[in-house]
Amino acid sequence: MPPKKKGVVEKPILLGRPGNNLKSGIVGLANVGKSTFFQAITRCPLGNPANYPFATIEPEEARVIVPSPRFDKLCELYKPKSEVPAYMTIYDIAGLTKGAHAGEGLGNNFLANIRAVDAIFQVVRCFDDSEIIHINDEVNPYADLEIIHEELRLKDIEFAQKHLEGVEKITKRGGQSLEVKQKKEEAELVKRIIKMLEDGQRIANNKWTTKEVEVINQMLLLTAKPCIYLINLSERDYVRKKNKHLLKIKEWVDQNSPGDSIIPISVCLEEKLAGMGSDEERDAYCKEIGATSALPKIIVSMRQKLDLISFFTGGPDEVREWTIRRFYTAPQAAGTIHGDLERTFILALVTKYEDLIELGDEASVKSAGKLMTKGRDYIVEDGDIIFVKAAEGKAR
Repeated sequence: MPPKKKGVVEKPILLGRPGNNLKSGIVGLANVGKSTFFQAITRCPLGNPANYPFATIEPEEARVIVPSPRFDKLCELYKPKSEVPAYMTIYDIAGLTKGAHAGEGLGNNFLANIRAVDAIFQVVRCFDDSEIIHINDEVNPYADLEIIHEELRLKDIEFAQKHLEGVEKITKRGGQSLEVKQKKEEAELVKRIIKMLEDGQRIANNKWTTKEVEVINQMLLLTAKPCIYLINLSERDYVRKKNKHLLKIKEWVDQNSPGDSIIPISVCLEEKLAGMGSDEERDAYCKEIGATSALPKIIVSMRQKLDLISFFTGGPDEVREWTIRRFYTAPQAAGTIHGDLERTFILALVTKYEDLIELGDEASVKSAGKLMTKGRDYIVEDGDIIFVKAAEGKAR
């Protein structure tokens, strides 16, 4: 076999669907604060969230701006006519109930909605409020966590068994063909996945080879989606950073969803901040109570979970932040700007964000020898500022 080219990075296949337009879904039991959180993070009122199960039947969709100090700094530098930030798509999915995997409480619809997103914000209720009904008549975050964990896991076992049936139809033909050999290997993998699920494990929290990821991605498993646990506290507990449930929730996540993030949030505080008329008013209130909004951290953390990074194009006409998956090549990144640019890609002129900010302008970057010319094999890095040259034009 010919030797590998020096300096060429082998691109892994990431768990999940390919592409940049990835979606995050807000899930949890009924009346834990999902729809109120959705309104706060998107500033997109849906009316007063109803105080009963299944108030949200069809998932609501909105885009949120990704907080980006780098984008803001580039806009200050270039003073462009147009500013286009990065966005993330979020869905508010109706509350699950125990038995959803078997169709209880419109469960099939809700689980299908979860299957259609790429990552999960799981809202866990840790506040007491006699006016907001809890579907199980008591605030018990561990029981809530177990219900969601079980419903997704049991549905995945069903998905995996159905996938295995299809694979075994081919393996039972017998013979020594390459297809049969590959399907036998796939069947063994799927059996291992079923055993993991039966043992209570989530697929996203295990290590997989590139070859295994190719199979898992075909299955669209619910537990293969990265998850961030949003612990919904009262405003008082959020400000003082104390709640009787937090330590046990961390222990539960470490055991059942190792490596996934826990972010405390007060949805009632976020709702209050979203309803204020100006950033100045919000800043003044946050300063008064000694706490800040959790929303920027939540959005940035989810992008990291989805292996999303940013590159920029900039100039006096427009500064834009583009979202791509990690390990994209320069032509693939160019393709997010316009499909033809990937096909006709010639080269990319790349400036590191830190170099531009330090040196002050493009001319200084170039004279300092910091402007890099990259070809088709270049793996774009987070924060790159790119000028694309293609056979049919340029994009910056």
